Amino acid sequence: MIDRFNKGLQQEIQRRKVRLPYACCLSTEGLDGFPNARFVSLKEVYQEQFVVTGALNSRKGVEINHHDKVALTFWWPETAQQVRIQGVATQLPEEMADRYFEERNRESQIVSVVSRQGEMLTAPEILTQAFDQLADDQHITTIKRPDDWGAYGIAPVRVEFLVFSESRFHDRTLYELINGQWSVKKLQP
Repeated sequence: MIDRFNKGLQQEIQRRKVRLPYACCLSTEGLDGFPNARFVSLKEVYQEQFVVTGALNSRKGVEINHHDKVALTFWWPETAQQVRIQGVATQLPEEMADRYFEERNRESQIVSVVSRQGEMLTAPEILTQAFDQLADDQHITTIKRPDDWGAYGIAPVRVEFLVFSESRFHDRTLYELINGQWSVKKLQP
């Protein structure tokens, strides 16, 4: 299943005409019981877990910590495929979060330091000033990962691949983890 995902992702990247080939929709259960969805960037597939990152105290971080069952959805337009993943999210070790943070560009790192993701923005100029002050400081060559920024590994329990067909007889394959083994079955379109 992971091999199939990686192969599909590589095919999409090779054909992709737009940016953000790793964009996916992360869905969580809100504290109010409503589902929440937002686009994030898949960092990698590590030890059969799908890795995403972000602010641990953001809405998504709080929701994941409250209810660890999440979903990821990929849409690969160039290959006409959809991949739906349901799994369990766990916070990854800090050294992994450090590595993912270091891989970000400097501007993204600075935004993560100066912004309280998802909180009310009352004075945009204060946020811009904080960004500029940190960006312009010649003495700071390395931006340290904030304590409230981390990485989650999502261990899949269900993965459905849907390959679209003009005939509307889409090819649907469901992989489901049952007693530690992946079962595979075809689904009707």
